[in-house]
Amino acid sequence: MPQAVESSHMGHADFRVGGKIFATLGYPDADHGAVTLPPEEQAYFVTAHAAAFTPANGAWGRAGSTIVRLAKANRKAVEAALEAAWRKRAPKRLLGS
Repeated sequence: MPQAVESSHMGHADFRVGGKIFATLGYPDADHGAVTLPPEEQAYFVTAHAAAFTPANGAWGRAGSTIVRLAKANRKAVEAALEAAWRKRAPKRLLGS
C-alpha cells in the first residue's frame, strides 16, 4: 500500500498512512489485530466473516474500529480489510495511486 509505514502505539505494532493508524497488531492481545473501517465495510466483514471480525466495544466500534481474530481470518479477507482500512485513512492524493 503506497506510503504505508509500520510504527507502534501503546506497545502495539501499528500501520499508518499519512500519519493515521489504519491497522494494529496485538490488540487487544497477541491473538488479535484491529483495522479501522468505513461503516459499510465493517458491516460487510462482520456479517460475511463473523468468526473473524467483530466491532470493537463502544464508540470505537461505532467509528469503525474492528477487531480481527487472526486464527479465524482467511488471508483474502484480511487483505481486503487492510486495503479498505488504508483507503479510509489515506490522504486523497494517494487514492488515485
